[in-house]
Amino acid sequence: MYSETASTILNRMLGNVPSDVDKSEGSLVYDALSPASIEIANQETNLDAVAAKFDLSNLSGDELATRIYQRTGKTRNPATYANTDVTITGNGTINVGDLVQTPGGVQFESSEQKIISGSESINVQALITGSSGMVPANQITQFPVAIPGLVSVTNPNPTQDGFDAESDASLLQRYYDYIQAPATGGNIAQFTSLIKDFTGVGDVKVYPIWNGNNTVKLVIIDANKLPPSADLISGAQTYMDPGIQGLGEGEAPFGAFTTVEGATGSIINISFAAVKDTNYTDDQRLTNVQNSTKSYLQSIAFKESAISYAKIGAAILASAGILDYTGLTVNGGTANIPLSYTPTLTETPVLGVVTIA
Repeated sequence: MYSETASTILNRMLGNVPSDVDKSEGSLVYDALSPASIEIANQETNLDAVAAKFDLSNLSGDELATRIYQRTGKTRNPATYANTDVTITGNGTINVGDLVQTPGGVQFESSEQKIISGSESINVQALITGSSGMVPANQITQFPVAIPGLVSVTNPNPTQDGFDAESDASLLQRYYDYIQAPATGGNIAQFTSLIKDFTGVGDVKVYPIWNGNNTVKLVIIDANKLPPSADLISGAQTYMDPGIQGLGEGEAPFGAFTTVEGATGSIINISFAAVKDTNYTDDQRLTNVQNSTKSYLQSIAFKESAISYAKIGAAILASAGILDYTGLTVNGGTANIPLSYTPTLTETPVLGVVTIA
């Protein structure tokens, strides 16, 4: 917008010098104006950078978060700590802060103190925030520091509610939604904006008058685009309308009896025969296919009405270690898988078993 080269600026300045004055290269005038033209060019470049910042899509990180907060009061949803209950056996005492971990070294600390006599359930929380604390069932099996009398630990269920900090893209989209679809008077946009401000909520389907006048159902998925945990649903319910009383004690408007529920997972199992890149192991290929397919499923959650058979095939081909495939089936067939978006059944896709022959 503003930037010119130092040469352009210098020539323009020299053009303003009377013709009877020596302004050839090496002259006093030329040598005096040349450094100034370089500095002016640098400042014009800086002006371009400043002007670009008026467009929020050019911002990132703290600059983006600060500008959005100044304009709307909305903040970036923070990273959260994954948690779960583990079963500890033995005879001893577990104290707050005592550690357990996975074989891969993902550590969790006890949130409570309890005397163990035989077997007890203990709540634990990841030491670090984000999705790195999300581990499958039966993976928390070690005591990194021995605790007298305690002999074993395991997690019967996967960990839950470990979310990375909201991405710039997600925060910017919430900003656009807020200004492009004004939230006023209890409209759908208002409920959408409010619930998506709650940490851990990834998206929502809003169903007005689902159970009569003045009733609203919000069906949510978590920040990983998966069915939310019971704790997340409970927290979101309290945030919006405690006890579904419509008293305006939460974020929902007075008189709006607001129910928060979680989406149902639509399990997607895929199977195919692969032409394999031998530079990868079977485990690596499987992990890559799972990650690529999950990424596709996340991208369509609450947005598309069906899971595309063809796009699952494309996700497979995009996976490192897979050169080609044949015989792809999705849930045993070769058709698209529809997703339901109704008050009684709202679905989000969840990757199930991936079988590679």
